[in-house]
Amino acid sequence: MTTPIAIVLATVVIVALGVDTMMYGNQHLIFLMKKFVDLIEWVAFWR
Repeated sequence: MTTPIAIVLATVVIVALGVDTMMYGNQHLIFLMKKFVDLIEWVAFWR
């Protein structure tokens, strides 16, 4: 992955999270972060 592609992808994710937070509040973001932490722990188990 080149640097410009990584920057664009990071920008898209940050903007999407910002729009989601502004429209629906932070409850969805908290739920997603909890699930992401669970995923990271599960993947680390298989390492």
